[in-house]
This record gives sequence, structure tokens and C-alpha cells, in this order.
Amino acid sequence: MTAQQRLNRVLELVTERGNVTIAEVSGTLGVSTATARRDLNLLAEQRLVTRTHGGAAVLGSGYELPLQYKIPRQAEAKLAIARAVAELVEPGASVGLNGGTTTTEVARALGSSERFGSVGVTIVTNALNIAYELSVREHVKIVVTGGVPRAKSYELVGPLVGSALRDFSLDLAVLGVDGLTGRFGATTIHEGEAEASRQLAAVAGRVVVAADATKLGRTTFARICPLERIDVLVTDGPVPAEQAADLAAAGVRVVEARPAR
Repeated sequence: MTAQQRLNRVLELVTERGNVTIAEVSGTLGVSTATARRDLNLLAEQRLVTRTHGGAAVLGSGYELPLQYKIPRQAEAKLAIARAVAELVEPGASVGLNGGTTTTEVARALGSSERFGSVGVTIVTNALNIAYELSVREHVKIVVTGGVPRAKSYELVGPLVGSALRDFSLDLAVLGVDGLTGRFGATTIHEGEAEASRQLAAVAGRVVVAADATKLGRTTFARICPLERIDVLVTDGPVPAEQAADLAAAGVRVVEARPAR
């Protein structure tokens, strides 16, 4: 394990548990307490965690991790979710994708699928990295919204997103989220990205949320849409009872995508 991989794993532990002790980091990663302390200090200096007495805690719900720390997290789950989402897309369909690591994997699954043949698929996105990756795929037609790019996520935000989408009609929108609860619905960190995702959902016949289990029961700063606006949730395992009841009451179909073993 490289130093960067170890830092990613430490950050993942803090994010999953809310707070950790130096002893927990040491025991989980099999490193010395001195190394665990040094890693937590480094993450705190980078304003990725809050240092506490004997450990560290997550920052507030309005804080967004830089993309390089998001990419390795829940990698197998995201691959499984992406494959399951791709199965929901019919040849010739038009699909809206917002930005994020999960939807990036969805884009890759769509781009590498042989199901679409010569008919192809149309992808409408506000994510520059997704547009770049799919631009070389012959069976994928890429449409990019306008807007101002955010360095942390490569997503275009602002009123130009809505202006570009106003005259489109999408078969489905696939949304990556940072949180999903019965009370607040789908949420994300940044209000501009929430609005862009809301615009994609507004012109879509169906809304699919692609979210690994760590997002369920979590609320972040900006609301995208209520549960009632979501048609399908694709996640990587059984949904906890409380969330399952909320989803059922809202009429959300749940698809469990199990990571390959």
C-alpha cells in the first residue's frame, strides 16, 4: 500500500464512521500509532478532517472532498452499480448524466457496452470529464451543457445548464448523489451542482439515482429532489429497514447491484 493509498483509506474510515481514534486507524490498517497519528495530522492540515483529542472527525455536511480522494472509495461497489445502471438503458436512448465518481463509472459502462450496436446511445452531461472520455466512442453521441466548470468536480454549473437543457427531452437521467434520506430526498454538497442535477431530472422521463450504501441515510447541504421524483435507486446491497420503508412509500424501485467476488 502506497502512502497515498493509505491516506485514502484513513479518510474513508473517518468518512464512514464519523470519527476514529488513532488506535482504530492503527488496528484497521496494520500500521504503527505514530504512522496513524502522522496521517491524521496530514489530513487535518489539508482540511480534509478535523483533528480531535486522540483521533479525528469528519468535517461538516457542506464540505466537499477533492476528486482525487473520492476516486478510490467504494470502487467495487461503484463498478457493480454502473453495470446495473447500464442494463436499464435501451439502445437508442437519451441519457442525462451529472458528474461524480459513480456516474463516471456509469459513463464508462455505457461507453464499453456492446448492447447498443449501430443504434448507439445519446449522453447529455454537464461533466467535462465524462464528455472527454466518451468523445472517442463511436456509438455514443455526446451533448455537453453550457456553464462554468468547478475545479473540484469538473461539473458545469450556473444558468447556462438550464438554458441548454430546456429544449431537450431525455429518456432517463442518472444522478450521482452525496446523500439520500426520506426527509430530504437526494442531496449533494454544492448548491450549483444540485441545481444542474435538478435541471437534468426535470427534462427526463425517468430518474435513476446511482448511490452506494454509504450515501443512504445521509444528508448533505443542497437538495436535488424529493424521493417522490426518483423512479429507481441502484445501490450495492440491502437497504436498511428505515430507508427501505421511505423508498417504498415514495414508490421508488430498488435495484441491488452486488459487487463481483
